[in-house]
Amino acid sequence: MSARQLATLHFSNELRDWIVNALRRGGSADDIVRALAGQRFDAGVARELVDAFGRVLRDGSPMPEGSLTIEREAAGPALPRLPRSAILHGGDRDIHVLTRTDKPTIAVLESVLTHDECDALMAAARPRLEASTIVDPRTGEQVVSSDRTSHGMFFRLAETPLLATLDTRISALMNMPMENGEGLQVLQYAPGAQSRPHFDFLLPGNAANQASIARSGQRVSTMVIYLNDVEDGGETVFPEIGLSVVPRKGNAVYFEYCDSQGQMDGRTLHAAAEVLRGEKWVATKWMRERRFVAAGE
Repeated sequence: MSARQLATLHFSNELRDWIVNALRRGGSADDIVRALAGQRFDAGVARELVDAFGRVLRDGSPMPEGSLTIEREAAGPALPRLPRSAILHGGDRDIHVLTRTDKPTIAVLESVLTHDECDALMAAARPRLEASTIVDPRTGEQVVSSDRTSHGMFFRLAETPLLATLDTRISALMNMPMENGEGLQVLQYAPGAQSRPHFDFLLPGNAANQASIARSGQRVSTMVIYLNDVEDGGETVFPEIGLSVVPRKGNAVYFEYCDSQGQMDGRTLHAAAEVLRGEKWVATKWMRERRFVAAGE
């Protein structure tokens, strides 16, 4: 007898209502799943949601809000996405691993970008910088906060030839399809700027995050690439495990927090320490479980 495990599916109430109304109108489960897959929803997750809401309607149970728990076939042991190797293959170049931890999976990588690529990325980002925002956990809205005192912007995926080269290389290093990546974010920290301890995975406590997870799945991993040398301060700090990564131009720190079974690792709590002298520039890539679909697409 195959093992079973519990899994939590997150959804927006708008998605729930659309599926339920389609079922009430007599739509077949297969047709509804195909319609969702045509809107870039993962077909497997769509099937689980349609079947779950169908059971709720048949049983007359209260309609769930935001999430529901299902049983599914248990997956095999959760393995890290990052290969356990001293050298990672980035497509157009090989990258050396300087140091790594296993629990959680964190690796410091050497020369992910060349110095010329770092300079070009900063030059392209500089005219588009705005005060950085964070997601308000109550509302899901983007707000300016004292928890992140930097300026930033987002590129579209493969927006320019340079971005196409970098997105391809970074995706290969992160061992994920390029389409699963959010657009590269560039942040600039002036002296005194920092970010408070936070998680990169999405907490499904608001409608915006629930809808984002329903579209693209959870964030699973992050790569932070340092675009310049910082005179003093600006380390990437992981307080739960006592790790501090010093910024070095072209180097990167990679970390995973959502495994193949959907389990989150809170030990990836991290922060950007205060910049004491000079300025700090970083480029960040987030990977999702499925193809990334931005709100409104």
